[in-house]
Amino acid sequence: MATVRPGYFLPVAILFLLWNLMGDAAYLMQVTADLAALAKTDPYTARIWAAMPHWVWAAYALAVWLGTLGSIMLIMRRELAVPLYAVSLAGVLVQFGYSFLATDMIAVKGVATTVPFPAFIVFMAVVQLLFAHRMKQARVID
Repeated sequence: MATVRPGYFLPVAILFLLWNLMGDAAYLMQVTADLAALAKTDPYTARIWAAMPHWVWAAYALAVWLGTLGSIMLIMRRELAVPLYAVSLAGVLVQFGYSFLATDMIAVKGVATTVPFPAFIVFMAVVQLLFAHRMKQARVID
């Protein structure tokens, strides 16, 4: 049986949900992007997205959608949030691992342009997983 939740639990869980919903929106915008139109303003990104393997898009989808589902489970105080956040983090690492290791993105766009936001996304995925795990340990979620 779950213990009384701390006062910060629900605000943090809602912030996680909002963060993940922004990831869902970014995914939908990227997966449905008009690459011909994008190529007129950012030909490099259009080329990278067009060449991105299906398994990387799948990792991206798992990252965002399971992160959102993890947040919903967290709000509902279900321990299923922990494995959902873990798989989401794995998806994030696969997606950005490919982006940084299998493309020349950093060489073309530079570290300052390409690394900070993905690093923050990885950070947030780790924070969400650790928070959910801590709440499970504290029996706030079960």
